[in-house]
Amino acid sequence: MKSFIQNQRQMNLVFYLVKWTLLSGIVGVLAGSASAFFLVSLDWATSAREANAWLLFLLPVGGVFVSFLYWKYGLNAAKGNNLLIEQAYGASESVPFRMAPLVLVGTIVTHVFGGSAGREGTAVQMGGAFSEAVGKLFKLDAIDRKIIIICGISSGFASVFGTPLAGTVFGLEVLALGLIRHEALFPAFMAAFIGDFVTTAWGVHHHSYEIGAIPSVSAFLFLKIGFAAILFGLTATLFSKLTHQLKNHLTRLMPNPMIKSFIGGLLIIALVYIVGTRDYIGLGIPLIDDAFAGDVSPFAFITKLLFTSITLGAGYQGGEVTPLFVIGSTLGSSLGDVLNVSVPFLAALGFIGVFCGATNTPIACFIMGIELFGAEASFYLFFVCIVSYLFSSHTGIYTSQKVAIRKGRFAIKSEQDTLTSERETDNKQLNI
Repeated sequence: MKSFIQNQRQMNLVFYLVKWTLLSGIVGVLAGSASAFFLVSLDWATSAREANAWLLFLLPVGGVFVSFLYWKYGLNAAKGNNLLIEQAYGASESVPFRMAPLVLVGTIVTHVFGGSAGREGTAVQMGGAFSEAVGKLFKLDAIDRKIIIICGISSGFASVFGTPLAGTVFGLEVLALGLIRHEALFPAFMAAFIGDFVTTAWGVHHHSYEIGAIPSVSAFLFLKIGFAAILFGLTATLFSKLTHQLKNHLTRLMPNPMIKSFIGGLLIIALVYIVGTRDYIGLGIPLIDDAFAGDVSPFAFITKLLFTSITLGAGYQGGEVTPLFVIGSTLGSSLGDVLNVSVPFLAALGFIGVFCGATNTPIACFIMGIELFGAEASFYLFFVCIVSYLFSSHTGIYTSQKVAIRKGRFAIKSEQDTLTSERETDNKQLNI
């Protein structure tokens, strides 16, 4: 009898591995191919904008066009990444397949005309839309439907950044603070690995950065990096709160999303001429290169933060993560001279630290740091992720994240709340 039960368990395990290798593989192929197409399209959009300076003046019109598409056809797709997080917790509404083409077109329009946004949101949403379609095709039950949504998140993230391990853990960790969904570990890994492999197989390559020499551990250096990490966490908080508040206030002032995007586009154009450069529009990857070279303005991080918050707050499509990389690396670069720490080294720590504070995914960010910069800096990367995570408090760019476990006893946040409910609590406190 024991032998029969053991054989049955082994057969169930084999079935599980085959089943999720197949399902995750399909999601990975679809998400990886979509990310490859998206990244090539994004390169085209950036080149077109840089070759035709007049395209910036069409940004308000582009915003109106995208807002109209979402208003007319988007329905719940307008919730973006937050919809995927809710679905992974079993929300009743489904992820519409229209999310994929809408976010793809919307992000390309944002970049070709000069909005300041990223790319992770687009890849993750496309991965989520494909995974939902696969789930419906194979008639998955409610539990497996949650898992395959996580596969879509992991494959989208991994394929757009070339970080399959970080992509795996990001999909498991982003759903809730203090909780990693281990039941989806194998499916998420397969989807992330295959997604990244497929993107690379299409001939798409990812940008690389040089962290430089890793300094030896010392108590004084430890204090310096701790101070920088606190600033990274606070900067992440500023970005998250400013973006959410701008979105709320602009929506209150201009309920019509097309008018809101038009005015937001005008604000971006005005900012370009106020700062006297176009360095802060688009992805901002050249700014990251400048940060690692130690050739950025001390105020570059706050300028990029403002450009991106206005762009996303006005309803333009695109992710937050690449701008967070820019904000973090430029802040770290500026702190390098002040703290007498290697500039590329501190730029790399800022790159990861601000991202960690804004997404509340310290383990995924730590792994991403190792994938991008090497294991030699692992001690410092882990320390920065921990401190930034704590000092960003219970805020973040994904408002549907649940607080499964509070960051500490010092926090007033209740467990099982979402980041949205914290802001609602704060608003009520302000009104009293």
